[in-house]
Amino acid sequence: MRPVKIEVQAVSKVFGRDPKGALAKVRGGMDKQRLKDETEHVLGLHDISLTIREGETFVIMGLSGSGKSTLIRHFNRLIEPTGGRILFDGEDILTFDAARLQAFRRRKVAMVFQRFALLPHKTVVENVAYGLTLDGVPKAEALRRAGEQIALVGLSGFEKSYPAQLSGGMQQRVGLARALATDAEVLLMDEAFSALDPLIRHDMQLQLKDLQARLGKTIVFITHDLDEALLLGDHIAILKDGTLRQVGTGSEILARPADDYVARFVRDVNRARILLCGAFADAGLIVAPDAPVVEAGATLEAAFAAFAGGAQAVAVRNGDGRIKGALTAQRVMEALARE
Repeated sequence: MRPVKIEVQAVSKVFGRDPKGALAKVRGGMDKQRLKDETEHVLGLHDISLTIREGETFVIMGLSGSGKSTLIRHFNRLIEPTGGRILFDGEDILTFDAARLQAFRRRKVAMVFQRFALLPHKTVVENVAYGLTLDGVPKAEALRRAGEQIALVGLSGFEKSYPAQLSGGMQQRVGLARALATDAEVLLMDEAFSALDPLIRHDMQLQLKDLQARLGKTIVFITHDLDEALLLGDHIAILKDGTLRQVGTGSEILARPADDYVARFVRDVNRARILLCGAFADAGLIVAPDAPVVEAGATLEAAFAAFAGGAQAVAVRNGDGRIKGALTAQRVMEALARE
C-alpha cells in the first residue's frame, strides 16, 4: 500500500466574527442553516477527515456550496481551519511559520486554477518558468525546465506565444505546465477543466490521465461533475453542505452508496463504463476452456461483445494471468440494474 501523503483530521471551517464560538454551537447540534440565521456565521466545513496516498488522483466533488473548494484551499493554507489538523508527510502544516509555509507552497504543492491565471504580458515559456524564477532558479535553467514541461503538455512551438493568442484548452495546458515545472510533489486542481468546452475538456482529462501514468504525482482534483470524477479518480470524496458523505473508489460508490443523497447523485451514471468485471466474477462458476476472456480490471462494457456473440459466460482473468471466476450475462444485468 502506498504511503500516506496528506491526512486531514477532523477539519472544520466557520466564516464569521467568532468562528470558534460558532463551531462550538455546531458541535452542540446546531445545523448550518440555523447557525447562519441566528449567528450570521457560515459553516464551510464540518469534521472532515480524509487520507490521500502518495501517487494517487484523489477527487473531491460536490455541488455548488458543498465546501469542496474551501477544503482544497486548506491543503496549502490559503484558508486556515477553525478546527482540526492537516498533515503533509506526517507533519502538521498548521505549525509552519511564515518562512516555512512560503517554502512549502513553492516546492511541495502547486495549484492549477479554473480560470488559468496566466500573466497576459508574458509569453508561454515565461509563464511556465515564472514559479521557478520566483524561487531563485537561474533564468537559463528555468527556461530549460519550462521548455521540457511545455513539450510534455503538447505545446511545443508555442513557447513565444502570448496567452491571448491561445485557445482556452491551450491556456489550461500552460497552467498545467507551470505547475509541473516546479516539480511539486502535490498538484491541487480546483475545477481546472470546468471552464472548457466539452470536447476540449475531455481531451484535457485524457491528457491528465496520461501525464499521471508517467509522472505519478499526488493529485487532488476538485469537480462538480460525477463523470469527470469517475474518469479521473482513484478515490472520490463526496461532500454536501460542508460534510463528508462518502469516500471510496468509483466502483465502491456506485455499488454501495452510503446514503440516499449519494444514491441520487450516482443514479444516472453509465455503470457499465465504471464497474469492473472482477468485482462481479463468480469464483465457483466453471466455463469452457475456449470461453471468451476479459480482464478483471476491465469495465463490464468489455463483456458486452462476447454476450452479443452468443456466449453464455466469459472467463475473468486476474493481472497475474490466472482465471479468478466467470461472469454471466445475468450477473451483469443485475449489477447494472442495482439501485
